[in-house]
Formats: sequence, structure tokens, C-alpha cells
Amino acid sequence: MNLQSKLTTPRRFRGAVPGLLLAAALATTALAATAGALEPFTADYRASYMGLSASGRMTLEPQGGDRWKYSLKVTHPIAQLTQITLFEGADGQWRPLSGSDTSLLLTKEIRRHAVYDWAGAQARWSGDVKPERAGPVALQPGDVDGLLMNLVLVRDVAAGRPLRYRLVDEGRAKPMEFTVSGMETITIGGQPRQATKVVNVSGHREMLVWVVEGLPLPARLLQRKNGKDEIDLRIVSVR
Repeated sequence: MNLQSKLTTPRRFRGAVPGLLLAAALATTALAATAGALEPFTADYRASYMGLSASGRMTLEPQGGDRWKYSLKVTHPIAQLTQITLFEGADGQWRPLSGSDTSLLLTKEIRRHAVYDWAGAQARWSGDVKPERAGPVALQPGDVDGLLMNLVLVRDVAAGRPLRYRLVDEGRAKPMEFTVSGMETITIGGQPRQATKVVNVSGHREMLVWVVEGLPLPARLLQRKNGKDEIDLRIVSVR
């Protein structure tokens, strides 16, 4: 869930949604704890970045067996960001197998690729990455990348589980913990809905996620830096 980039420069824009967000995106609150309970979806978002309007789309597609492709695409008139994570269900967990991150700003394109080798217990990155961010990084059971963390987070909110994760992304591993800050009423399609709000604070960065029961993705994702909004995603429709 790492929407930490800036639209003003290609590299900062590339880092914006890891996570989607750190980047950034999320699973249905009705999902069970196993990959077998996943259902395909397509969700459209309205995005705001420092006053600039953009559109976003998240999709989940089966790839056969217990493998799934989870994608996020954010489009702005001068830029485009695409993130894809291939993951599988294993031992009751969802674990990343590979990931790609592509950003285009005007005519400048940046590409990054990740491979999560569970047999060798390490992750590596290639493409437009700094040497110190190429890895390898040792893997541990339960590790997630930035995009997959979104799915796991919403699943765990629904189940009332601890929201603690080890994020392995961009050539490093770091702990991520979310706390439930209460319930809020948000408007979806002109209708008020109750949402569980969860928050992560990491130094000068904040990530806030609103989860609505029965909605297959977060109703809203907001990332702040130094107290100022960087990016705000609000769901428009899901099917």
C-alpha cells in the first residue's frame, strides 16, 4: 500500500503506489483466510493527487490453481502507473511470487521487476533499481509485498486479527502495523455507509484505509506526508 510517489518526477511517481500504497489496493471484507475463498473483481476509483484528478482501477484475476494476479493502474493525463503482483495461497497464507512496477511520465518510462523465490527463501529486484535495492532480501513466512498487503489487510480487518505485517518491497524488509481508529460514515454512490478506519504511522508518513463490510475493496485509501495529503483514492464502482 505505498502511494508515496510524486507526479512531478518519474522516480517519485514510481514509488507512489507500492503498496498501494504502499500501495497501494484490497480484498473483500467477506474473504476467508484461504486463497480458495478469493473471487475475481474489478473496481474503479476516483483519485486526487495534490489537486490533480486521476482515475484508478484494481483487478483480481485467477491464474489457475491457487494463483492470482492482482493489478493496480492509475492514469493521469500526463502520467500512468501500473503495478501487478502474482501471488499464491500456501499453508493458509497469501504469498507473492513476482511483481512488476511500471511508470510513465510524459516520455520517460521506468520499469522494475521483483521475484520472490520461496524455495531459496529470498527476494530480488531488477530493472530501474539502485544496486543497494536489488537484494537479495531473506524471506520469512507471512511476508507480503506492497500491493498484496492491501488484500491481506482488509481480510484481517474483517476477521478481527492483529494488523501486523512484514513488508518486503523495493529491496528491503520492514514491519508495518495498522491500528483501528474507530468507525466513520462515508458516502458511496450517494449513500452513507459505516466504515472501519485503520491507520499506519511510519515516521512522517501516514496511511489511512476505510473498510466497508461487504465491499470487495477499501472504500477509501489516503496517504499523507508531513501532515499533507499526497494521494486520495475513493471507490466509484466494483463488479
